[in-house]
Amino acid sequence: MGKDFYEKIPVFAETIDQASEICGFDLTECFGSSEMLKQTKYVQPALCAFSYGVFKALKNAAPDLNVVGGIGLSLGEYPALIASSMLDFETGMKLVSKRAEFMQEDCNRHQSSMAAILKPDVELVERICAEISTDEKPVSIANYNSPKQVVIGGDDEAVKKASEKLSEEGIMRVVELNVNGAFHTPLFRTSSQRLGEVLKAVSFKDPEFVIESNTDKIPFTKENAAEILQRQVMSPTHFAACVEKMIKDCEIETFVEIGPGETLSKFVRQIDRNVGRASVETLEKMQKFSL
Repeated sequence: MGKDFYEKIPVFAETIDQASEICGFDLTECFGSSEMLKQTKYVQPALCAFSYGVFKALKNAAPDLNVVGGIGLSLGEYPALIASSMLDFETGMKLVSKRAEFMQEDCNRHQSSMAAILKPDVELVERICAEISTDEKPVSIANYNSPKQVVIGGDDEAVKKASEKLSEEGIMRVVELNVNGAFHTPLFRTSSQRLGEVLKAVSFKDPEFVIESNTDKIPFTKENAAEILQRQVMSPTHFAACVEKMIKDCEIETFVEIGPGETLSKFVRQIDRNVGRASVETLEKMQKFSL
């Protein structure tokens, strides 16, 4: 991840080097270390810096690119807010580092997991999670990704029970995810509270283009950003609803996925086959897109 950009695109390398200074560790080590990328405290700063660095590289390569809006799934909201100038880069990276630190501690505190539910009956998934969930062992939908996928998360035992029950009810596939913890569930309440204290000192600016919150399904503003970001870590994400809303409100013609992988592009295809999609996860793909 990122080696090709770092070696050949100066603006990307400068972004990563600056982020390394801010975060206090060499982010380039994450590009070649699968072990580091398994730890939330490293992967969050690395992904944020990578995504923003690619955005800057893309804007340099395609200066006439008309960016009318953005959506960042979970952590991706931070590089999106930086790209829209709601946050300056240094403040954004410091926030992400604190967010990662707090969430890593919650990961270590709880035995938790997540599972993807493919081709779901969403009401059935919600009902079964509600039946199984308790205050001590919660389970709930954490991500509403597309019409073909939601993700449940929570206490290990509760997630296992919900997965088994969903399989019995005829849900086609339940896939356990290899994640550090059950993000976007009440198990991260402590992270939310601690992040809220940090966010009190942050000043947000008006965005240069719309960034849709996948927590509340409304645009971020300088007035609501801190409160939404505090709740985001323990609240479900609504990527599908945000994509649908932005296609309608912003007249989006093409979604460009900036970051490693093509998962979000696949979600967009499942949401609306008629809208354009592109991924710029590698230098080769970015160069082809900007031609």
